[in-house]
Amino acid sequence: MKKFEYVIIGGGESGVGCALLAAAKGYSVFVSDSSIMPTHFADELRNAGIWFEQGAHTPDYILNTDYVIKSPGVPHSSNMIQKVMAKGIPVMSELDFASMHTKAQIIAITGTNGKTTTTSMIYDMLYKAGKDVSMAGNIGVSFARSLSTHDPDYFVLEVSSFQLDDVKTFKPRIAVLTNLTPDHLDRYEYDYDKYIMAKFNITARQSEGDCFIYNADDHDTLRYLHQIPHQVQQLAVSYYQQTNGAYHDNGLITILDNNHKIYTTMNMQHLSLKGIHNAYNSMATAVVGKALMIKKEVIRESLYHFQNVEHRLELVANVGGVAYINDSKATNVNAVWYALESIEKPIIWIAGGVDKGNDYASLLPLVKEKVKLLICLGLDNTKLHQAFSKHVDLILNTQSMLEAVKLSNRFSEKGDTVLLSPACASFDLFLNYRERGWEFKKHVKNL
Repeated sequence: MKKFEYVIIGGGESGVGCALLAAAKGYSVFVSDSSIMPTHFADELRNAGIWFEQGAHTPDYILNTDYVIKSPGVPHSSNMIQKVMAKGIPVMSELDFASMHTKAQIIAITGTNGKTTTTSMIYDMLYKAGKDVSMAGNIGVSFARSLSTHDPDYFVLEVSSFQLDDVKTFKPRIAVLTNLTPDHLDRYEYDYDKYIMAKFNITARQSEGDCFIYNADDHDTLRYLHQIPHQVQQLAVSYYQQTNGAYHDNGLITILDNNHKIYTTMNMQHLSLKGIHNAYNSMATAVVGKALMIKKEVIRESLYHFQNVEHRLELVANVGGVAYINDSKATNVNAVWYALESIEKPIIWIAGGVDKGNDYASLLPLVKEKVKLLICLGLDNTKLHQAFSKHVDLILNTQSMLEAVKLSNRFSEKGDTVLLSPACASFDLFLNYRERGWEFKKHVKNL
């Protein structure tokens, strides 16, 4: 039986990316997925000459290796991972494996909400500053895949709690934690503190000269600040109080230098992305820029002209005086709160999917004030009905995006906003939040 230096469990974007990087570095590698891989991933491995299996695990291969790399979507509780650990084979994360093979300064961003937007803003700022920079991670192309073709001076990485679960050596130069609210609790035995600890793994191995940027208005983040190594520079952002990083006051955002003097200021009205939640994203980006000594003019210009990412409060079209907004990436309650908070006009809200243990109580004031119609899009809409039936005049059920868009068009009036902001995962009806957003956009554009 052939022995491989690395065995990778999981044949998705992360696992295939690790296989490509391992092969590029000259390691012998084998990929094993208990499910059938998407065709394009299997073809990619085949074309690269990388051994793989799908539909089952072969213990003789997996348990005869130097290292196992576990894809983020594979839980520790899986039968195969338990066998690997019982045999004493080291289990490595993609973040650890990839970071072993890069010279880049790593800026890593995590949090329950805002991480995709903040990641994109930081990348855009560094790109406009003329830096050799790549963006990767949970935002699309995996860290390992990106590194297999180019090792830049800077990596801007969006990292999820699943990716951070397994890190043992991952050490970003700058770590950003946008905020914390309950999410993915089914993965963490419905223990919110376990989810928080996974997020704080982003800073656990930072040392002197590294920076940790956090939201000083986020109560749950403040509870865990004592976990941060004392030698790490902590820089806070706040909308409501003065801090040592960046803060908002009377419509003006101020960024401070290391001597607590004003580095630069920005007018909130000039920021390309509106709303309090985007003020936090902009402040975090500006503090990263200051830490990397990016010119203040570049920081301002990048934030004044940044274009939002797809599926995040994305204006799709205006049809008959009705705005249609794609916020498909809002897969938890807090993300939906930000969306509802940012819209002033009456809302027809499309929500639903696979509930992740959501508590909708925080949405009730905004829903009562702004939502005129709730369209439930999912196989089981019971929880949405229970939460909002007393607070919304009309709730309709649908199990297709085409029907949801048609209903929103039928019941909307000039001046309304139709908001797809699901608060749930997508995989009851869609492959992922991207497919859900694309379906929404396709049907809106056909109205």
